[in-house]
Amino acid sequence: MSVFDGLKGKAGELKDRATELVGENADKIKGGIDHAGNFVDQKTGGKYSDKIDGFQAKASEAVENIDRNQGPGKGPETGQTPPAV
Repeated sequence: MSVFDGLKGKAGELKDRATELVGENADKIKGGIDHAGNFVDQKTGGKYSDKIDGFQAKASEAVENIDRNQGPGKGPETGQTPPAV
């Protein structure tokens, strides 16, 4: 096994974990997107409102897509039971 094979495996694990975290915290992330966009809009005096609104919509849509794909029964297929919360 080469070093690159090991790195690819780790990258896949990190991607799976990031996807899982986004799925678990989708509402918080979308709230943060809205908050950040509103902050930037306020600081720029509304000059870039259309662009900021477009970014907020696309970013929220991306989070929703990840959340939808991580719905019940679609978690990582490692065969392990997730920890109790």
